[in-house]
Amino acid sequence: MRVKDIMSTDIVTCDVGATLQTAVERMLTNDVGSVIVTRDGDPFGILTQTDALHAGAVTERPFPEIPVERVASHPLVTATKSETVRSAIDRMQTKRVKRLPVVEGLEVVGILTQSDINAHFHSFIREAHALEQRQESWSSEDRFEE
Repeated sequence: MRVKDIMSTDIVTCDVGATLQTAVERMLTNDVGSVIVTRDGDPFGILTQTDALHAGAVTERPFPEIPVERVASHPLVTATKSETVRSAIDRMQTKRVKRLPVVEGLEVVGILTQSDINAHFHSFIREAHALEQRQESWSSEDRFEE
């Protein structure tokens, strides 16, 4: 299964010069857990709900006073549409991230989240069973040729 098969394509963005208040309002309005932070239209980083909560707790400043640039995670850890979901999951685990923006060149075309992966869990199981059956079939054919 490829990333393009399960990624979300609704991308919410926020300029690097915005405040945390603006970014959080966009997350809430669009019912998403993160915004892609852009600089001059190009992806710069990502701001998650956890980043926002952490910034608020650590700085003890109101969200309108906190610049997104100071709390966004960057550089982005990304995936491509054509890579396997397994490869993307491995990267998420290695980099300890819950969301992977999906890019084509400098353009963010989607996002792969743990929720996307969880929602397709049964599809992964079916795919694994199909592969297992093919392998068993190939093994049976090899025995008949002896």
